[in-house]
Amino acid sequence: MDAVVETQAYPLDPLSLTEISEAVAILKDEKQLPQSIRFPIIRLEEPTKSDMAIYREGKQLPRQAFVLSLDSSSGEVHESIVDLSKKSVVEHKRLPLESAPYGQPPVMLCEFETVEATVKSDPRWIAAVKKRGITEEDIPLVQIDPFSSGFFGRKFEKGARIVRAVSYWRENIRDNGYAHPIEGVVAVVDLISNQVVDLVDDETIIPVPRKKRNYGQEAFPDVRQDVKPLNIVQPQGPSFSVDGWTVQWQDWSFRVGFTPREGLVLHELGIKNGGKLRPVIFRASVTEMVVPYADPTTNHYWKSAFDAGEYGLGRLANSLELGCDCLGQIHYFDIPSADDFGRPVMMKNAVCMHEEDFGILWKHYEFRNGIFEVRRSRRLVISFFATVGNYDYGFYWYLYQDGTIQLEAKLTGIIQTAAVAPGQKYAWGGMVDANLGGPTHQHFFNARLHMDIDGGGNTVSEHEFQPRPWGEDNPYGNVFETKTKILKRELDSPAVANGETGRYWKVQNPNEQNSVGNAPGYKMVVMPSPLMLAQEGSTVAQRGGFAKKHIWVTAFDAKEKYASGDYPNVHAGGDGLPKYVENNRNIENADIVLWHSFGHTHVCKPEDFPIMPVEYAGFTLKPNGFFDSNIAMNIPAARNEHSRDNHGSATSDQGDKASGVCCGH
Repeated sequence: MDAVVETQAYPLDPLSLTEISEAVAILKDEKQLPQSIRFPIIRLEEPTKSDMAIYREGKQLPRQAFVLSLDSSSGEVHESIVDLSKKSVVEHKRLPLESAPYGQPPVMLCEFETVEATVKSDPRWIAAVKKRGITEEDIPLVQIDPFSSGFFGRKFEKGARIVRAVSYWRENIRDNGYAHPIEGVVAVVDLISNQVVDLVDDETIIPVPRKKRNYGQEAFPDVRQDVKPLNIVQPQGPSFSVDGWTVQWQDWSFRVGFTPREGLVLHELGIKNGGKLRPVIFRASVTEMVVPYADPTTNHYWKSAFDAGEYGLGRLANSLELGCDCLGQIHYFDIPSADDFGRPVMMKNAVCMHEEDFGILWKHYEFRNGIFEVRRSRRLVISFFATVGNYDYGFYWYLYQDGTIQLEAKLTGIIQTAAVAPGQKYAWGGMVDANLGGPTHQHFFNARLHMDIDGGGNTVSEHEFQPRPWGEDNPYGNVFETKTKILKRELDSPAVANGETGRYWKVQNPNEQNSVGNAPGYKMVVMPSPLMLAQEGSTVAQRGGFAKKHIWVTAFDAKEKYASGDYPNVHAGGDGLPKYVENNRNIENADIVLWHSFGHTHVCKPEDFPIMPVEYAGFTLKPNGFFDSNIAMNIPAARNEHSRDNHGSATSDQGDKASGVCCGH
């Protein structure tokens, strides 16, 4: 038996550049892979919660890489597990993606680069765009957008690796192509044969909008002159500490992770309380998002991008710019990654971490005895941004000093557009300019929270408020109460938020008891937003079934990693959360995963163009009986020495600041 080589890496640390290179080399050598092999995903094969319990007892865990390989000449796909400790491939299986319900690995950048030439060399496409006023001289600058294709049961979709491609006129390379959609022309490109396998050319010709709507700095030379600097200063440095991938801040402790599909992952999130570190969440990430469009016409009905599963949020992460994307005293995490050919690449400044002031944390003025106390809230921000085609998405995890956890998705970038005939109104969304519409659409994210409240079995309960009927126990009609339901099995869990009843969920550890005799827990506070509005039975509803409910709870299964299933690209549907809960496993006092779907329904307007101001969506986890009291009572009563009043005077000196004058007396 081969000797196991121990590694110094912590079991949850992302693969290093060296490990990525080794994993690819071992797989290529052992399986004699051809030159046509590409690598859509290379990531750490993460140990489970039970694995980590064994590790903490002193047992070394194998260091393993998950490698997804695609033969670009045949379309064959394999999943492999490479044991880096043993230097061998321990699993290598071919995926039968040519059979229903099909599915494909995410689209790679190297494939995007070939689509433009494939489309522009197709005579049917050339003829179609010429009908719409595009000349031979225009074609080199026409923007081709490969877009994940969806699935409608057509022959050229079944088991195929395809994208649909739409086109935009540009006069200059710096032009915003989305101001000039070429309506009624869609090319379907097979990424294995590099051929256009279907070309849609509508009989109705809609002129291409020609009005420039550029957004580069040169398009706005007359900038505002009344914006003065606003500096965030921490002269003594930040309050957090970083050791490799481990972060400590304000009694919080966690490890940073990152995957090609999800992007940022938080591992082993816990908080010190009562002299010990108390676990809260074992693993937290956004595993999927889907953007279904509500326009039934040629260029749009099929659009329903699964930006994580069809592209990879982590693979499309931005390198963040100091002083632009992130302000203040910043710690950046560089992320080891791999390109489509399996070559290791360092993604610089992919994850940003810093502290922010967040207004008042708590305050009270008691006029009877003159006690005045106020504390400002500070939060730790861990974030990354991904650009998926026209849209840009930021994912921001916030940790607060009172034990609160929050996730906020920030949506910006450029909306999808549709050409509108002169004198007409756009029927499927809002007009954003003359002859230019923005299709109504929705953005749904799904967060996967592998809960670990106090390190034992957890139970989820559903709560909502209801008025108590008039009676002897409510003689004045003022009483209302909380209705509670324990979620015992998986099929009990799928639920919809309800703002009218204030519906919320609690995750508790029934094996522990807090200071008032209850189970310690956290409360899930959700936004009661619309769910997916596509009809039941539609292909997007079948493929994105996770977005039909706000809340799902499953028993932990290491194979159930993603809300949409493993391979939503060109998938017929029925996978993911709706399939997982059909097992109807026990979820009471169990190792559970809480999944939350949240998002934004977007009716486009002129203010969304040419770049959409940020829209926000997210949720909050608040301690609920987890602590014995407000744990933020010991925050120092410090005043900010850089503040000024409207007369220009400074705050008091360092001595006054230390004594807490004006913040506590």
